[in-house]
Amino acid sequence: MDYISSTLSNLIHQTAFFNLDPLNYVMIAVALGFLFLAIRFEFEPLLLVPIAFGMLLVNIYPDIMAEYGEGGAGGGLLYYFYKLDEWAILPSLIFMGVGAMTDFGPLIANPKSFLLGAAAQFGIFAAYFGAIAMGFNDKAAAAISIIGGADGPTSIFLAGKLGQTALLGPIAVAAYSYMSLVPIIQPPIMKLLTTEKERKIKMAQLRPVSKLEKILFPIVVTIVVCLILPTTAPLVGMLMLGNLFRESGVVRQLTETASNALMYIVVIILGTSVGATTSAEAFLNWDTIKIVILGLAAFCFGTAAGVLFGKLMCVLTKGKVNPLIGSAGVSAVPMAARVSQKVGAEADPTNFLLMHAMGPNVAGVIGTAVAAGTFMAVFGVF
Repeated sequence: MDYISSTLSNLIHQTAFFNLDPLNYVMIAVALGFLFLAIRFEFEPLLLVPIAFGMLLVNIYPDIMAEYGEGGAGGGLLYYFYKLDEWAILPSLIFMGVGAMTDFGPLIANPKSFLLGAAAQFGIFAAYFGAIAMGFNDKAAAAISIIGGADGPTSIFLAGKLGQTALLGPIAVAAYSYMSLVPIIQPPIMKLLTTEKERKIKMAQLRPVSKLEKILFPIVVTIVVCLILPTTAPLVGMLMLGNLFRESGVVRQLTETASNALMYIVVIILGTSVGATTSAEAFLNWDTIKIVILGLAAFCFGTAAGVLFGKLMCVLTKGKVNPLIGSAGVSAVPMAARVSQKVGAEADPTNFLLMHAMGPNVAGVIGTAVAAGTFMAVFGVF
């Protein structure tokens, strides 16, 4: 009888109910909330579902993120996934997939789009100084600021490179959350800063882009950008390699693998491991609240800067540029471009801005990677 009662007692005390802190239950509720948003409203479900589920797992069973050798045992499953984030492997592979999926034709056809993509990076540097003002050190501020580019992989990449792994979870969750909320956050800012007349502007059709131009573009960008900022090579190099797969036309199998199977495998591992960094003790603190506020402010600043620069280009070109496409300069590809199209179509259903907005959108991806490389160069990190 003693043996049975002892066994039952051991089994009962091994359940999570006896081992979790009350704050773990708060994080479980947050994870369920994210799952609801992803499944019910389809807010970036490919990212939010694995992130939310990783959050759920780590707050039920914290040892799933146990480090190798901790307690004299091997590491938890998601600890090994997380190391691939920390070593910047998964973010770089994500960029290769994005490159294989993206048509840079609109950017090549309208090089002025680079300026709109650059303007939208203003949010990054505004967040950097804001983070320093809130008490973060310079490297932590740099890692947090990349949220302003609405670029999750780059945020993870820079946080790992700058040794800010303690903040990686909140930074990544904030970045991906704002990426998923682009259709909610951006339209009010776009409408506030533009007139109905400006929103109705129809832009001339883009010129056709030759296959040779599309092949040369990733090669030239890699050479120029990486010679100036070698630290951007992991991100810009993989982005352009994926795009070269796509445009060369001779490696269809590699293009399909990079843009489909490999991309989705990496998203599963990256999303789940990022979610698993959000244990209650790591996530529920004032630093996380500051990061969420800074990320939102940075994203709003970036959107506003892109639209305002679009207004300037509209004036300089005598009404040939619709300012709405400037908001697509953040890196959320292709969602931000779709939002530009949607807001423009609300003003005039016959207006078609999607391809014009894709130029600043892909320029924003390059711009955010360059911003990350700039921070790495400033801090002497390679």
